[in-house]
Amino acid sequence: MALTVSILLACVGAALASLPPYGHSQPSYGHHHQPHKHSYCDPTAEPTCAANSTLSYCLVDPEYPEYEIKGAISADHIFAKKYADVADQSADDLVETVAKEQEEAFDYSYYTGASKGDSPYDVTHWTGPEGYICPSDVAYARPRRARNVEGKWRVIVNDVHYYTQTARLETCLFPDSACRALAPCFKSKCTQKSVYHRLLSFDPCDPYKGLFIDIYKLPSACSCFLPA
Repeated sequence: MALTVSILLACVGAALASLPPYGHSQPSYGHHHQPHKHSYCDPTAEPTCAANSTLSYCLVDPEYPEYEIKGAISADHIFAKKYADVADQSADDLVETVAKEQEEAFDYSYYTGASKGDSPYDVTHWTGPEGYICPSDVAYARPRRARNVEGKWRVIVNDVHYYTQTARLETCLFPDSACRALAPCFKSKCTQKSVYHRLLSFDPCDPYKGLFIDIYKLPSACSCFLPA
């Protein structure tokens, strides 16, 4: 009987000795937290929304993680300090001497980028309604996903709750084509210009990063270039 009690006490003592003090679990040093991964989580891979497109951004995204972004906004105590936008934008505010209705009415369907016919001064190159000298597509848009300056695709906070990030995107319709209404001897061409935008972003494959500012190069203007 005494031997049995001694064995039992020894086992209990060994078990208690193996527990950390005060009943707390042992910290797992050396094991770093790994962000949750999905099969599609390659930031350098083209997302579904960019398939069959040459653009570096998506205005429509069928895989947009709206629920996760809402959670990140709720958990971010300094979100109000990170976020800013002018949601109502148009030519009235951003293009001098051109009104919103004018810009929206610009039509370049007639334009070919060069004169047709026997003469380089063919009328198809010289005529046309009101518009910019380099035909372009102008959109006051809210990108939902874009490729940053490092070549990685990120999700952009847009149209979540009432939060938006609006940008004026102007893209050349005929890059490298002749500027309209200029004589061929100028050898002009339409050139795409871009600007860097700082936008509040989210990485759905590493939600523990929260919301952060990333940098994107987006089309800003289509200008006429005259070589020397």
